[in-house]
Amino acid sequence: MYQLSQWTHHVLLPVYGREVTSGAPWCSRWWEHQEAVAQLHGLWLAWAELTGPDADMTGPASWHRDFLGPVMGALRDPSGPFAGCKPGSHRPKEVPPVEPLAPPEPPAA
Repeated sequence: MYQLSQWTHHVLLPVYGREVTSGAPWCSRWWEHQEAVAQLHGLWLAWAELTGPDADMTGPASWHRDFLGPVMGALRDPSGPFAGCKPGSHRPKEVPPVEPLAPPEPPAA
């Protein structure tokens, strides 16, 4: 998690962290949103693979097109994981209710 936070704070956000608005929210405590952590982890791994020393010449362009736009769009969506957060104010996401799953019926003898 430490490496992900370093990459997010020192690479991703300084370059791609656009202004926070109600139409494009961001939470200053993004690491407390499990969906954001999962999405950013995938984005970071793709970045490492597509921009590293063994990447081909089109890797960075592919990363921007295939990973950066979709992930940031999902995270910054007004109904995304940061929907309840405001600048300087974190609000945990409300988890949808889930009905308990009944155990399977035993096989007929």
